[in-house]
Amino acid sequence: MYAAVCLRSFRRYSTYRAATGARVFTNTVFGFILSYTYLALWQVRPHLGGYDLSAALTYVWIGQGLLSVLAINDLGALSDLQTRIANGDVAVDLFRPVDQQRWWLAVDAGRAGYQLLTNALVPMLVGGLFFHLRLPQGTAAATVATWAATAVALLLALLVSYAMRHLIALTGFWLLDLRGVQLVYYLVSCFFSGFFLPITTFPPLLEAVARALPFVAVFQVPADVFLQRYDATGTLAALGVQVAWAVVLLGLGRLVQSRAVLKVVVQGG
Repeated sequence: MYAAVCLRSFRRYSTYRAATGARVFTNTVFGFILSYTYLALWQVRPHLGGYDLSAALTYVWIGQGLLSVLAINDLGALSDLQTRIANGDVAVDLFRPVDQQRWWLAVDAGRAGYQLLTNALVPMLVGGLFFHLRLPQGTAAATVATWAATAVALLLALLVSYAMRHLIALTGFWLLDLRGVQLVYYLVSCFFSGFFLPITTFPPLLEAVARALPFVAVFQVPADVFLQRYDATGTLAALGVQVAWAVVLLGLGRLVQSRAVLKVVVQGG
């Protein structure tokens, strides 16, 4: 059933072709803006944060590709949950014989799958035409292992991202207006996930704070796995951090959801 929900979510998002085109165009344009910003910065500070220029430019385009996939600056499919909580339609959802957390995870997975094929693939291809981007290097076995580890890291990043966005959406059971909460989440997520700049460029204390937060598992980890900044042991440790945050945040989401449903009040009824 959840696989069917995921597939239909994929089909739903694929119908918004104009919106997809606009998003792809916007992400690509910002990719060029950020690339030239990074070029200027890395000319002054070569190997800043441990990245050479090619790795830094690749980091930029990975970010533009995964921005929509991982919903770093929005709620993704969880915007629908937020709306249903606000207008009271969530009361109908709670009568369905399904697990609500898994249901919305399936919906978000379908959305992410479509974004991966469009808003991730196209900007990366365009970026590769104009800049020297870095692909996994080494022996055939090492290259395959890197691609496999990147796929796992990306899946875990989506789980962590979903878990955090699910918690943000659930605050709608207590708050009538979530715009303030969302704005704070977007800014904090983009900053501490390393989307604006790699967290290795932060001052030591701020980097330590970033590594202690779950946002690093959303973008910095999969980007660094792809760029082969970890050895085999480091890759397993990084994936372990993602797994730990996914378990903790999904568990917290289930706890908050169990408390939230006790406060359901359909306005006007």
